[in-house]
Amino acid sequence: MFRPFIISLLCAALFASNHDQPSVAPPPFRVNTDLVVVPAAIFDKSSAYINGLQPEQFRLYDNNKEQSIQVDFAYQPISMVIAIQSNSQVEAILPAVHKIGGLISPLVIGEHGEAAVIAYDSRIRKIQDFTSNSDLISEAVKGITPGSTSNRLFDAVEEGVRMLDSRPKNRRRVLLVIGESRDLASEFRARETLISLQLANVVFYSVDMPRLRATLSALPAQPRWVQQPPGAFPPLSAGYPQTPTTVAQAFGFEGYAAQFTTTPAQVIGLEGHTAPFVSLMVDLLKDAKNVFNDKPLELFTKGTGGSEFGFHRQRGLEEAIQQIGEELHSQYLISYSPNNKEEGGFHEISIDVSGRTGIGRIQARPGYWLAVNLK
Repeated sequence: MFRPFIISLLCAALFASNHDQPSVAPPPFRVNTDLVVVPAAIFDKSSAYINGLQPEQFRLYDNNKEQSIQVDFAYQPISMVIAIQSNSQVEAILPAVHKIGGLISPLVIGEHGEAAVIAYDSRIRKIQDFTSNSDLISEAVKGITPGSTSNRLFDAVEEGVRMLDSRPKNRRRVLLVIGESRDLASEFRARETLISLQLANVVFYSVDMPRLRATLSALPAQPRWVQQPPGAFPPLSAGYPQTPTTVAQAFGFEGYAAQFTTTPAQVIGLEGHTAPFVSLMVDLLKDAKNVFNDKPLELFTKGTGGSEFGFHRQRGLEEAIQQIGEELHSQYLISYSPNNKEEGGFHEISIDVSGRTGIGRIQARPGYWLAVNLK
């Protein structure tokens, strides 16, 4: 029973013996990065894929330090998580998304690939775990139904990363998000999510749902109904009548006046569209003023070496899925164990290709984050 007291005395004595010695900072805790995988697509000046390059033609630099790399040409099986936005905002767009499930196996993951399907609104729902069965993938996508008004994009990406991180290391990890480029109510933040994607060697692709169409076609939010009559509320200032409309204006009950009145907007079916219009206007202003921070999908695609696509019609969505498959199957897979793991922070990656003229651009992840925290 005296053991905790004795331990406390010993700790106090140890502290006293070292009191006059200079303090030593604790050793840094580093995220273990044994293997960095860098899928790279090489394009000519006409944006066509360049095939047939040899391993010895590639040079990769990590923080300007050349690395010993391995370049794989043999096809490696793909593990993909498909995350689909399923809130009420995109209810009118989901029927188009339901039709692309059958394209995933033949165009994207291939014969030996596997895919899982999750849906996100205020919840993150696993609709289908990893499977190679094309029918199960198609049925999972087709069965997604609209939910709440929330949109937990970052949390859905984090869940996708967690699922992919459990797959064997010899599989390529791909996360495809079909949704709007905005987040509502996630616990995670963009920076944290990007770091998770990079550390797990996940390549991020997105097919952006058209925000304009989603906003204009979304159903109006249900108003709050109040049962009390106008006389139940505190008196308004002198000169204001105690009517349902004035009470609603004073106390913020959107549905209160509607219980007592019928407006022309209700007759022609336009009620509730004022707020979506204002929200749309604000979104457009944000895009103009702060484009990058307001487009996390662009951040994730560029940060992992993936690509971002958009669509307005069914055909555009199908073409986006096809282009993702073409890009995945035209990449060179470069991997290496960094020889500078002692360097914390962001590690910039650059790739050079020698012995080939006419190279237009090299698409690959720009780097990765090697976290350093003090214990």
